[in-house]
Amino acid sequence: MRHLISIALCLLGLGTGSVTAAQAATPWPDKPVTFVVASAAGGSADVLSRIVFNELAKEMNAIFVIDNRPGAAGSIGMQLIKRAAPNGYTIGYGNINTLAVNPALFKKLPYDATNDFEPVGHMFSVYNVLAVRADHPAKNLAQLIDLVRKNPGKFSYGAAGIGSSGHMGGELLKNMAKIDAQFVPYQGDPASLQDLMGGRIEFSVSNSSVVAPLVESGKLRALAITSPARVPLYPDLPTFDESGLKGYENVSWGGVVVPKGTPAEVVTRLSAGMQKALQAEPVRKAYAKLGATPGGGSPADFRQLIVREQKKYHDLIETAGIEKLD
Repeated sequence: MRHLISIALCLLGLGTGSVTAAQAATPWPDKPVTFVVASAAGGSADVLSRIVFNELAKEMNAIFVIDNRPGAAGSIGMQLIKRAAPNGYTIGYGNINTLAVNPALFKKLPYDATNDFEPVGHMFSVYNVLAVRADHPAKNLAQLIDLVRKNPGKFSYGAAGIGSSGHMGGELLKNMAKIDAQFVPYQGDPASLQDLMGGRIEFSVSNSSVVAPLVESGKLRALAITSPARVPLYPDLPTFDESGLKGYENVSWGGVVVPKGTPAEVVTRLSAGMQKALQAEPVRKAYAKLGATPGGGSPADFRQLIVREQKKYHDLIETAGIEKLD
């Protein structure tokens, strides 16, 4: 499904006006640029990307068209980006799953996360929340760890599917805290949270914005957030690090990549435009409402993030003995 970036995002206060502008005076872009998002329209990656590209279109005096290509754990969209002509007119979204987790989780991928793309920039980070039911005996992370440690193999936790950031966050918790809990994969966070409220799983590691309404209504209790520092959506919720699990961080990040061989001047111009867009007040306000933190940095910074996360999750998947997928 193809969508103009000017699709209304009224709930975020971005208005309904078109962001189509006159053709840019510079050689690139002088025609619409397709931005491939390897996930469904309306999902968090799609919405968070649209917020930035709505601003980027104005900043660069350009037209961006979003092309949603979900499926196959992101491989469909990533293949489309990989095979596109490296001329700057097809660019794409890459995230923790497609660029860092999938290379370690799957036996074979139809793309090379390291060599088929050029990083442009880090757009955003979204964090997970460790939650339990409202009447759970554990009032904080340390108490939950103690409970699970005293009952090895008895409890289970839920997250949105194998390889999701929630799954990786749960396995990282198990690894660092030396606890034994069974992972139960779900088709999305809402399904896991429903079972959490029903007492069918002991805890969940889920997207912070999805958990927030259930915490506010008193249906769930949040114990810790996976960010390195507290976030505006949960100003009173401690991080895992603050709660005693030093060095813990589990982030669902997303950014922009281009096909290998894309001209350096295109990467530079796109990166510079992104930096300005990410600093714009409408973007920062919209992200805060959704529990997201704006990214930033150079293409080299984004590459370093990707490489660091690839190693982190390769090591975690190996240590946790997670079976590789076909």
